[in-house]
Amino acid sequence: MGNCFSCFKVPVPPNPSTISSLEKDKEEKELCGILHSSRDIQNLPVTVVESQVNGNSKSAGISGFPVVGSDNFGSLHRDKMSRTFYSRIPPLGRSTSASEGKGKEASESKLNTLFEQYKDNNEDAMLADGIERLCVDLNVSPDEFKVLVLAWRFNAEQMCRFTRPEFVNGCRALRADSTKAIQARLPEVVAEVAKNPDMFKDLYRFTFRFGLDSESGQRILPSEMAVCLWRLVFSVREPAILSRWLFFLDSHPHVRGIPRDTWNMFLNFSEVVGEDLSSYDDTEAWPSLFDDFVEFENDQANQNISKDRDGMIKQDCD
Repeated sequence: MGNCFSCFKVPVPPNPSTISSLEKDKEEKELCGILHSSRDIQNLPVTVVESQVNGNSKSAGISGFPVVGSDNFGSLHRDKMSRTFYSRIPPLGRSTSASEGKGKEASESKLNTLFEQYKDNNEDAMLADGIERLCVDLNVSPDEFKVLVLAWRFNAEQMCRFTRPEFVNGCRALRADSTKAIQARLPEVVAEVAKNPDMFKDLYRFTFRFGLDSESGQRILPSEMAVCLWRLVFSVREPAILSRWLFFLDSHPHVRGIPRDTWNMFLNFSEVVGEDLSSYDDTEAWPSLFDDFVEFENDQANQNISKDRDGMIKQDCD
């Protein structure tokens, strides 16, 4: 009998008020016969989607035939053509979202090919000359903050040297497998570092290790190197006391090196003490070099006050 549940209706006893209903029921039975006959003749699959309305079935669409009406008697609406069930299925195809193509994983084969362009002839690493050529292609200076960020993303062990794993893994983390892709990604990472204190702290601590000569087992940064690296790492977010701190180091040549603890704690020190050093507490466990710096700054301030007073006395005498 198929899926046409309307064929199983029980006729209601005739009375004057239901004659039209019986006629409609008869018409519906005739329709079922037509549908089944047509299906047998054409030997084609007929897809019927049905729903219930007040206990009666309602066809939602039969391919090639008019749709049965939605009233309680299953009446035929001959002025509406049916839609096949399959027309409701969206066409299958490849998704084309707006974000497609962005953030794809970098191709390892492309990264190795790119690395080969800059690697040293005698060593499987990118040395000073290759890094300089890479910087030219990236349109950056080797002593620029962006290059420090790039080395940080590569997790490079030492200056002027990128090993193949460092380069390949770093570029994969950046999702960049060409110089153009690296060049486009770098400003985004720089902006993230400048805004995110945790990222900057990680970069800051990396900078100390990056400046050491790991081949010789160096554990303390020479003062000249530390000064250069402080200027570089703080080029995007310079603390108020940085220039005076560097002047202090230049004025005290006996300070020959910066230990890791002093380097790491200077970031906290620069954020806590304020521009005028009024928040500095010498009872806290700061490195002794910070005590010397604060004392030097106070002496400088007292000298300036004395000079101002001498000037005022001279002006009064005149």
